[in-house]
Amino acid sequence: MITLENIRVGESARVVGFSSGDRGYRQRLLAMGLTPGATFSVQRRAPLGDPIEIKVRNFKLTLRKGEAAIVEVERLS
Repeated sequence: MITLENIRVGESARVVGFSSGDRGYRQRLLAMGLTPGATFSVQRRAPLGDPIEIKVRNFKLTLRKGEAAIVEVERLS
């Protein structure tokens, strides 16, 4: 399984689930629209790879690399 931090700029993916971690943080991600089955695309990435900006459900969301590491995804063709 790959994670959101491994998706390149311009690629699209679908949220599959979350790896174990802080339950409160997972709840915040769910509240922001990163629910299982949600599709997104990576819009931008900072020069050192942190943070990562994604477009999900018609809004842009910025996540730190460590935060993106708990979001399990599958690439879309």
